[in-house]
Amino acid sequence: MLESRSDRWVNALIHTLLIVVSLAVLYPLFFVLIASFSSPEAVIRGEVWLWPKGVTLVGYERILQNKEILSGYMNTISYTVVGTAINLIMTVAAAYPLSRKEFYGRHVFTALILFTMFFSGGMVPTYLLIKKLGMLNTYWAMVIPSALSVWNIVIMRTFFQSSIPGEIHEAASIDGCSNMQTLVRIVLPLSVPILAVMVLFYSVGHWNAYFNALIYLTDRAKYPLQLILREILVQGQMQEMVDVSDDSLARSIMDAEAIKFAAVMVANLPVLLLYPFLQKYFVKGVMVGALKG
Repeated sequence: MLESRSDRWVNALIHTLLIVVSLAVLYPLFFVLIASFSSPEAVIRGEVWLWPKGVTLVGYERILQNKEILSGYMNTISYTVVGTAINLIMTVAAAYPLSRKEFYGRHVFTALILFTMFFSGGMVPTYLLIKKLGMLNTYWAMVIPSALSVWNIVIMRTFFQSSIPGEIHEAASIDGCSNMQTLVRIVLPLSVPILAVMVLFYSVGHWNAYFNALIYLTDRAKYPLQLILREILVQGQMQEMVDVSDDSLARSIMDAEAIKFAAVMVANLPVLLLYPFLQKYFVKGVMVGALKG
């Protein structure tokens, strides 16, 4: 089908805008990457734009020598893996029954669940609840309070309703499958796109989480990576990584700048590596689950 001149102009404008927006989104991350390998003096002077200048690994060397960052890294990986597994189990356990028409009272339960999305007790009652449950300064304070997302329940329930035909459930029931067997053997293998989306949503949330640790944790050995980076980037606490006694003050300031850029890259690298593996499922899972019915 031939395009008119006005259509070509519109398409060219749309592509131009998308390119500009993409560059605006990607360039800050690219700049942090090249700045983490560049000489801090060159970065401060504004000489780093598209390529590293004065390549150095001092930021990464100082990070790898810091035991708190390595401990925080391992803690964050553990919180992310365990927390995401709990999230998936809880979300599937809530969404699947709500998607079945034969589940009596599902509309009532859906309304009760949605109510919690708009109204909550707030920070203080939540803190008191965690304290009463004995989870303060424990591993579980990082994974249990965020074990379920109402929004993700709605998305997954809609996926089950719109993408899994009722005839499949009937056929499985005729063959003697229980509800649990139908879920594990039939529904979940057909729900890879939405499961991949949930893994991405939940894992990114756990990886970036620091507020629960700030409130519930007092033992620095349990701190996640993001809380350690908050102290480095926001509060400027780098005494253990910048040795003022051996270097001049100016050299120490330069090393601190290198550590900041390297810390941002270290924190974002696992998520950047995870996304390409889930990208092919991402659009399909979100678009199907976003059709609210």
